[in-house]
Amino acid sequence: MWIGWIEFDILLGDVHSLKAKRSVVRPVLAEIKRRFDVSVTEAGLQDQYRRTVIGVGLVASDRAHLVEVLAAVERFVAARPELGMLSVRQRELRSDD
Repeated sequence: MWIGWIEFDILLGDVHSLKAKRSVVRPVLAEIKRRFDVSVTEAGLQDQYRRTVIGVGLVASDRAHLVEVLAAVERFVAARPELGMLSVRQRELRSDD
């Protein structure tokens, strides 16, 4: 069994309040969950309205599928014009590690 996750440190564009931030971040989280069938959350910087950390996690039976899904999520986030990626961290682990 393989466990993987990816974290995105994101700068939000034209956002001037936490309410506006939620209106940008929530639909992105919902679309990632719907499209890729993964666990997703806003994992940090909740008190800053121009920055966020999005975390995505996945468990798969083989590494190839895990890497494929995480790469697709990264492409999806990178293609969103309202999200500016500052950094990306990814990790894969085998269950017997």
